Amino acid sequence: MTFPHLGPGRSQGVIEEELEAMRANDVAWRDGRAFTLAYSAGPDVLAVAQDAYQRFANENALNTDAFPSLRLMAGEVVNTVLGWTHAPATGAGFMTSGGTESLLLAVRAARERRRRQNRPLSGLNIVLPTSAHAALEKACSYFDVASRRVAVAADWRANLGAMQDAIDDGTILLVASAPQYPQGVIDPVTEIAALAMANDLNCHVDACMGGVTLTYLEQLGEAVALWDFRVDGVTSISVDLHKYGYTSKGAGVLVHRTKELRADQTFVTQNWLGGTYGSSGILGTKSGGPIASAWAVMHYLGDDGYKRVTASARATALAIASHIDEHSSLLLLAQPDATLLSFASNDDRLDIFMLADNLRRRGWYLDRQGPPPALHLTVNAIHDKVMTIFIEDLDRAIDETISDCRKNNTTASGSYGTIE
Repeated sequence: MTFPHLGPGRSQGVIEEELEAMRANDVAWRDGRAFTLAYSAGPDVLAVAQDAYQRFANENALNTDAFPSLRLMAGEVVNTVLGWTHAPATGAGFMTSGGTESLLLAVRAARERRRRQNRPLSGLNIVLPTSAHAALEKACSYFDVASRRVAVAADWRANLGAMQDAIDDGTILLVASAPQYPQGVIDPVTEIAALAMANDLNCHVDACMGGVTLTYLEQLGEAVALWDFRVDGVTSISVDLHKYGYTSKGAGVLVHRTKELRADQTFVTQNWLGGTYGSSGILGTKSGGPIASAWAVMHYLGDDGYKRVTASARATALAIASHIDEHSSLLLLAQPDATLLSFASNDDRLDIFMLADNLRRRGWYLDRQGPPPALHLTVNAIHDKVMTIFIEDLDRAIDETISDCRKNNTTASGSYGTIE
């Protein structure tokens, strides 16, 4: 294979034209056509996010002594999340690049706590339900910790008894989700945290999807199961801002009950010729863009704005869930506890992944998941404007897919993430 050379430089105008041409087939997420991967609270919020990101894109948060503005903004963002999660006065945290990094660091922190306690480091494992996020598998692979998955209960929530049975002397961490991604329900956090506390283990709550939404649903008067630091035994919580915080990509927060627990996620060395190197997370160099974007959007929306966009997303999610639940060919896997939902086929004539293909041809992009084979919707604020059109297209696509399935028996698989 011959690899091309860059050749002579091109003008900015040509570059812009080529960039726009390359994304011609990308899903139109700004128009609400994606129920995954990208989130929008409207063009005004997007403009605020992009402007702040651009202003600080090339500043480097590796060392905020040089960029005190980034330290100030990151500190305010983390303190806001500590407030959302009802952290005690001892609470502390750091910004991350998002959920995957946060979950990696939660596993590292549990392992480092074990090291700090001078306890054996062989045979380490974490106990988590099969519904917990795939990034925890990545964390286990990175840090040589066994992933001990246990089956969920019939309602898709973590099975407490199965988790208890899986704990042994090598267990360092229990995981709960608020909500879990695949079916959108909240695990029994209070019970899992109590189990962790009884065994002197870390308990991490993955609230990457729900940290913002559940906070404001409760403020709006909805009954929300306890999931945060009000639950004794919860040691850390991850919250993504580039999801339902509607900030630019690359913004998450990992918060801990104490500064001592937070220190377990950090890395410091002097074992080279360049002086002390300290890092709060996986990344070294970190663009200031996501930090500034998070700070700007959070201050732009404020509590009233977050209540508004949360109420919109929740109402839309419930309306779509109701339509699916009433459709004879579809099976709603669970009533959504927040704004995530999934559905399978309830009709032998309907291949659920072929349905995803037919929806994609109509411009809609949904996650495919399993087992069981199902489609997943992450409903956000922008979807209230396209909900009626989506439901109409969904019904048409179902009829078309049933007709197609009669003609051939092919199926179309899919994935949550790719390596290409």
